[in-house]
Amino acid sequence: MTIAVLGGAGYIGSHTVAQLVRAGEDVVVLDNLITGHRQAVDPKARFYQGDIRDYKFLSSVFSQEKIEGIIHFAAFSIVPESMKDPLKYFDNNTGGLITLLEAMHQFGINKIVFSSTAATYGEPKSIPIKETDPQVPTNPYGESKLAMEKIMHWSDVAYGIKFVALRYFNVAGAMPDGSIGEDHHPETHLIPIILQVAAGTRTGLQIFGDDYPTKDGTNVRDYVHVVDLADAHILALKYLREGHDSNAFNLGSATGFSNLEILNAARKVTGKEIPAKIGPRRAGDPSTLIAASDKAREILGWQPKYDDVEKVIETAWNWHESHPKGYGDRA
Repeated sequence: MTIAVLGGAGYIGSHTVAQLVRAGEDVVVLDNLITGHRQAVDPKARFYQGDIRDYKFLSSVFSQEKIEGIIHFAAFSIVPESMKDPLKYFDNNTGGLITLLEAMHQFGINKIVFSSTAATYGEPKSIPIKETDPQVPTNPYGESKLAMEKIMHWSDVAYGIKFVALRYFNVAGAMPDGSIGEDHHPETHLIPIILQVAAGTRTGLQIFGDDYPTKDGTNVRDYVHVVDLADAHILALKYLREGHDSNAFNLGSATGFSNLEILNAARKVTGKEIPAKIGPRRAGDPSTLIAASDKAREILGWQPKYDDVEKVIETAWNWHESHPKGYGDRA
């Protein structure tokens, strides 16, 4: 039987595909390549280009392949963009899931591991954030993902489609051998932006806000290595294969680092000055997001290997140094 990875040419998806292939799984990748890269897909995985909002495309793939389960990454994920264009996010993220679940129900596919987000919690009332804490998103991206979680719950009730929602915190790093890594256009994530400045492909860093109620006034985030995240998806798939009920898990390091702390760690790893300036806050950004991830550790058996933020940055720097233009397929 085959595992279908939707959005498998993207940053997290491509790392998960690589780990699935290494684990001996038969993998197919579905991606529209709007933000993904064909070169990032492991050559042992079969590739289909198309959009998950296209029911005919999904039906075609599901007819050709014997799909046992889905790992779903195909979504837009830029918070400021979601504030400016919320309907784009509800159409692609929430609407895309509805089409996918319809196809899964039609073809008898009843297992899905789904990338949710810490953004579903909004501005947390307590730190670290637990899975049982209130989900009150402060931006349309988080709202679109929360709607997806609720839709999957009712699809489970009605059709028996079992799901695991994995609520990520900030993802960073790259495959340790430098084969694949993070390459977004435009880049919006802090660590790769910092490393672009270190590499000289960006002139400087702007930190959005220094008046948050945090230790140094800048946003605090929980960083998890992309390979650790990929491994969690494989464990979640195993959990569903064992016949367990639908569930949700936080994925994070359980440690918070401010933007300034990440900047200083990157300066140490790269040996570069990395000029930076403070700018205004971005709309929709919570001040602090740190995960309580003990549930994933206890129930899924998840054991992150990269718990040192400098090591996380080091793998990302290895990728940036060996791929200064990313995958090189865009200007």
